[in-house]
Amino acid sequence: MTDPPREGEPQYEAVPDDALPQKQLAAVEAVLMIVDEPVPAAQLASVLGLPTGQVTELLEELAAEYRGEHGGRPRGFELRELAGGWRVYSSPAYADVVGKFVVDGQTARLTQASLETLAVIAYRQPVSRGRIAAIRGVNVDGVVRTLLARGLIEEAGADEEGGAMRYRTSAYFLERIGLSSLEDLPPLAPYLPDTASLDDGELR
Repeated sequence: MTDPPREGEPQYEAVPDDALPQKQLAAVEAVLMIVDEPVPAAQLASVLGLPTGQVTELLEELAAEYRGEHGGRPRGFELRELAGGWRVYSSPAYADVVGKFVVDGQTARLTQASLETLAVIAYRQPVSRGRIAAIRGVNVDGVVRTLLARGLIEEAGADEEGGAMRYRTSAYFLERIGLSSLEDLPPLAPYLPDTASLDDGELR
């Protein structure tokens, strides 16, 4: 027996198992469009006030519809049951297109500040945020977080002297710029100050 809907929530009346009303299908779709991880059928059933078995049937109906099994065209996305729950994913048939879009989009959105910070890390790694800021002359906390999120840099352990986290470029960074190793980087390092020569006063 499911809990009654709370005050102010939409009322979805339970219907026979052999009926698949459009209202219930649309409600399931609405939830699936906002989840970040697979959601169990039982959780959907609790929200909709429907039996779990019926919600599972609704999910299977949607999955079949997205695959084009009812005369419609196949979609660029599909509904899968994984890790004990259901979620909408892009279709594997378009993985190359989706991958190109994500990678190209990330590259296009890198700011000048991100590129400059990435260059400092590439040539002076492993290097802390304080050292990077001293070289660039500006705060780099936000830029470093962006580069971490994009997978272009990674943590390289804490500095033994001050305990500050140091950063280095990732394997993905080399892949994106088409190099096999850091030794293949062009000779830009001589134009950057030696981080060892930066005293504490420059890091404030």
